[in-house]
Amino acid sequence: MSAISLVAALAACSSSPASRFYTLGGNDAATRTAAPASFYLEVSPVDMPPQVAKNQLVVQDGSAQVRVLEDERWASLPADEVRRALSADLTQQLGAIDVYGTPHPEGVPVYRVKVNVQRFESSPGRRALIDAVWSVRGVNNQAVLTCRTQAEQTVDAGYDALVAGHRRAVDQLASEISAGIRTVSSVPVPMSSSATTGKAGKVATRAPAVLPCPAPAMSANAAAPAQ
Repeated sequence: MSAISLVAALAACSSSPASRFYTLGGNDAATRTAAPASFYLEVSPVDMPPQVAKNQLVVQDGSAQVRVLEDERWASLPADEVRRALSADLTQQLGAIDVYGTPHPEGVPVYRVKVNVQRFESSPGRRALIDAVWSVRGVNNQAVLTCRTQAEQTVDAGYDALVAGHRRAVDQLASEISAGIRTVSSVPVPMSSSATTGKAGKVATRAPAVLPCPAPAMSANAAAPAQ
């Protein structure tokens, strides 16, 4: 009996703590009707910096120090978490459907969204930062808008608060992309009469005007921009 007790005690001491998993999803979505969408979105896979493109949370302890947390993990890779959260936000805000990788009816406007996250920083007790370059392209009107969003949220101590800060940063990013989609959708579809004949009788289409980026969406919990 003493030997059995000793083995059990050693096993308990050597067992590692259970991992905890976090997600950027779980945001309550508004009730949607079954009515057909007036337009579609194609939210492409998100590009993420390689140093944070892993299931473990990567946190900053200082300006040049990071820690990889083996017991604090994302439910899926951060790029997938951001894409799903963005898709949920955009479809809810715009009343559209994300049809990326899915067949859809012809003739309905489609807007392609591409996001390149250049910085995804996690500092517990300080901030959650998403710095992203994004673009919206109208498939029908060929209009393109490329902008940058720096979403910085102050956070309390703890990893739950850190993940919640990243969720607010995604919300801010989605709000600016939504405004960008509305800007691109305002560009009329080019008509055949707007084409001009160039050299050798070739038809050249008129280039779309440069579109303005939306004003930054500020959150009540956003931190002041770093100087």
